[in-house]
Amino acid sequence: MPEIERESMDYDVVIVGAGPAGLSAAIRLKQLDADLSVVVLEKGSEVGAHILSGAVLDPVGLDALIPDWKEKGAPLNVPVTDDNFYMLGEGGGIRVPNFPMPPLMSNHGNYIVSMGNVCRWMAEQAEELGVEIFPGMACSELVYGDNGEVRGVVAGVFGLEADGSIGEGTEPGMELLGKYVFLSEGVRGSLSKEVIEKYDLAQGHEPQKFGLGMKEIWEIDPAKHREGSVTHTMGWPLGKNAGGGSFIYHLENNQVYVGFVVHLNYKNPHLFPYMEFQRFKHHPMVAELLEGGKRIAYGARAITEGGYQSMPKMVAPGVALLGCSVGMVNVPRIKGNHNAMLSGKAAAEAAYAAIQGGRAGDELSDYEVEVRTGAIGEDLKKVRNVKPLWSKRGLMTSLVVGGFDMWTNTLGFSLLGTLGHGKSDAEATEKAAKWAPIEYPKPDGVISFDRLTNVAFSFTNHEESQPVHLKLKDDQVPVTQNLRDYAGPSQRYCPAGVYEFVREEGKTPRFVINFQNCVHCKTCDIKDPAQNIQWTVPQGGDGPNYPNM
Repeated sequence: MPEIERESMDYDVVIVGAGPAGLSAAIRLKQLDADLSVVVLEKGSEVGAHILSGAVLDPVGLDALIPDWKEKGAPLNVPVTDDNFYMLGEGGGIRVPNFPMPPLMSNHGNYIVSMGNVCRWMAEQAEELGVEIFPGMACSELVYGDNGEVRGVVAGVFGLEADGSIGEGTEPGMELLGKYVFLSEGVRGSLSKEVIEKYDLAQGHEPQKFGLGMKEIWEIDPAKHREGSVTHTMGWPLGKNAGGGSFIYHLENNQVYVGFVVHLNYKNPHLFPYMEFQRFKHHPMVAELLEGGKRIAYGARAITEGGYQSMPKMVAPGVALLGCSVGMVNVPRIKGNHNAMLSGKAAAEAAYAAIQGGRAGDELSDYEVEVRTGAIGEDLKKVRNVKPLWSKRGLMTSLVVGGFDMWTNTLGFSLLGTLGHGKSDAEATEKAAKWAPIEYPKPDGVISFDRLTNVAFSFTNHEESQPVHLKLKDDQVPVTQNLRDYAGPSQRYCPAGVYEFVREEGKTPRFVINFQNCVHCKTCDIKDPAQNIQWTVPQGGDGPNYPNM
């Protein structure tokens, strides 16, 4: 391929990703110095198009960043009115009382929100301060300086030929260079992954762990709607097959968020997370709520679950990782947006101090110290043993022992110390021969839906002539290893039906990648047993177009 000549633009700080972390960083930088030049690059067609979260938001991050957010019209309109926890069996459920739970588990003072809409509002605040925000600009490469530091990113490449070569209509994109680059790409971002590997940032830390979160928005019968109600469940239908659970949040306008999370360290390759979600909705408690309603949106994304002990080093020369690029989700609380905001604020303050001191392209070590020892570290350290207990000892042990450990951590100590995770989620997958296939009921088209029908409600679109953004290191591995040994798990773990094995009589099965369906959840990059699939960005503006996820 001939060398591409690109124009370049210089900024003080270049931010990749207009999520809560990236936008918080941009806002804080401009609060500190209105003359700083700050740009935010967002691969979605608009800010919020690729944002998917539960979400019950702890406003502590907004309080620190924009104390008068209420007066400025932040879309936090539904305070939580009640918390409900259920342990489900197939035909019923047991309400788990709230009183034994540590105070940190309470949702008092939190809000049911659309994080997509929160980010749209944050973008407005950033632009009012003078931040440049460019949606539809996928960042496909890092630009390195002469001393190995990260100098910037390549953004806005359009019109490559299907084989990745340059054609007549190719727009080569631009280099956006900064004194510092912030990567706030969300879970398993391709640039963040490159930085972690290049600078060996995971050395000395536990493997990162992940879950797959799937979510639908429903309009339900007004008689059944309870604005502000929050319900979480555990148990059925997953049972001992996998860790995970559900959430049901009643927001305004008779709408309900119905979501399901499956921890990706499950062993049985026959498990079908999407179908577990669809089966869950037929539980009597859920089916009664949804009866007479209609599903109006669907989406999915991976969730970082490793917690305190899995956070890699967050800085390298010229670059800092923010929010879910590091992994700041408090798993038992099912919350990470507040920590993402706090991380953006902390990174901004470290970069501001460095620029004021005449520095550029070095490591923002003050940012790392603040994350690990400040409010974020305190939040995550208290719950650090819940996930490994759940993974290794099961749900009931994690509830009892993990709950006790959270209580003692509120007093400043833990009898367990810090437990490790051990294997990555890919390594946790066992051979298909060890497990029986799982039979799933066929979706009824009323409460449960097949994947392709639901993907239409994510409003996903990709330009079909571009290169496939899901790269195989070895195109033989899906058939010669994953199909043979693991029964082709990619055809099940993907919540959008991207992967399939096409069988024709007398021929070897063909592995097909329907990249147009991809909702950018990154599950394939995480769970593939051979680690043969690499998720990369398609051209800007492509992917899901979530309305108010």
